[in-house]
Amino acid sequence: MSDTARTQPRLVASDVDGTLLDVHERVTERTRRVVTSLVADGTPFVLSTGRPPRWISPVVDQLGHAPMCVCANGAVIYDSNSDRILDAQTLSSETLHWLAEIAYDALPGCGLAAERVGASAHDAATPQFVSSPGYEHAWLNPDNTELSQDEVLDVPAVKLLIRLATASSGDMVAALEPLIGGRADLTFSTDNGLIELSAPGVSKASGLAVVAERLNVVPADIVAFGDMPNDVPMLKMAGLGVAMGNAHPAAIAAANEVTTTNADDGVARVLERWW
Repeated sequence: MSDTARTQPRLVASDVDGTLLDVHERVTERTRRVVTSLVADGTPFVLSTGRPPRWISPVVDQLGHAPMCVCANGAVIYDSNSDRILDAQTLSSETLHWLAEIAYDALPGCGLAAERVGASAHDAATPQFVSSPGYEHAWLNPDNTELSQDEVLDVPAVKLLIRLATASSGDMVAALEPLIGGRADLTFSTDNGLIELSAPGVSKASGLAVVAERLNVVPADIVAFGDMPNDVPMLKMAGLGVAMGNAHPAAIAAANEVTTTNADDGVARVLERWW
């Protein structure tokens, strides 16, 4: 066990899907109890997720606590307590059009979608999740608005999603990353033919660093939990990076230790060392 593991963290950050939530997308009673304890002890608890802000409220309802959130893989800082977007890093329309051209060439048959944010999680002023015709969703119950390809790309976005159901996400990154020259950061949170592109330098680590600075916490005093490649930067930056037992090999390789799976209260088992 590292020195950090023996010292009570000053900030706890957790990915949501495959990490904090169990296989039924629930916060277990054991996890809720330990999060309640650490928050009561004055330690900030932060959600760090690929989810957009509008998908945070079901997690908050189960936790019984409205935390600061790093959303859209670090592109958005969202205060779920006040329902305010505090910061958003976007890809410009020019960059979106350029990326789309490259994606269609490198990944024939792919579809595109874009995540946008307003002033709050459910800002009705503009559609927040827009997709081009024929975009094939990677999850059930999509809440998209279908637009023309140009309309999807004409407005700055916090995240561009590229979907190719016949490919693995890892193979998609391998095909696209050498072609974009650092004009976007690529990652994935499922290996089901979906990759996610953010502005250069944006990751869960960069977003968590913004929150930690606001809370006057240094990275060495953070414990972070995750399970997928989009969690790797955050696991590396934290003083204690913990991968789930169900994690992708890239997350396990980046972590200081591996806990049990999300089906076996892996997050709670580590946090119960202190709370």
